[in-house]
Amino acid sequence: MRKVFQAELHQIGEELTQISQLVTEAMKKATLAFETADTELAQDVIAADARIDFLQNDLDERAIDILALQGPVASDLRMIVGSLRMSASLERMGDLARHIAQLTRLRYPANVVPDSMVETFKEMARLDIAISELLTELLETRNLELSKDIYAHNTRINELHVSVFKAVASPEWNNSAVTTVDLTLASRYFERFADHGVSVTRKVNYLVTGDWQPISESPL
Repeated sequence: MRKVFQAELHQIGEELTQISQLVTEAMKKATLAFETADTELAQDVIAADARIDFLQNDLDERAIDILALQGPVASDLRMIVGSLRMSASLERMGDLARHIAQLTRLRYPANVVPDSMVETFKEMARLDIAISELLTELLETRNLELSKDIYAHNTRINELHVSVFKAVASPEWNNSAVTTVDLTLASRYFERFADHGVSVTRKVNYLVTGDWQPISESPL
């Protein structure tokens, strides 16, 4: 019975990694579609989100069954409960990639971002993808040193997010109300994607160390 239990825990860990890989793929495609006004690619992201939702539901049902039937304690209980919470964050990251793709499709054939803000959003996209890739590696390896880069990338995204709000609130801003709303939403999607990545990172740290205090989020 113990071997079966450990195999079930291992499968949950593998499914978390699989979801994270799909989230990374979704964000890569969503940001490319966002930058190039590619509606076909955007539609791929929107359609593929159902797979992420399905895997999250499957993982959660499996974890709940283990809780009900196995009565895990200590570190095993921490793993199962943590996995439930991490799967929710990963699913939300997939949703945010889908939101970016939907915004792309909504504004076609125009680009969402005006020329003056292109580089800001390219950097946000690059950092979000980096966070997602690091997160997948963290789930696979439990190498907590990766957390430092995730926290550093998130700090930079927060700075860029603030810069978008400052830009649209400045007296020099002369774009339409629609563009202003789109940029505000898009910036929020990128920023929240990173926040959920940090949330998962903290939970992995907790699973490994048993300590809720995360590794310093200050870039080193």
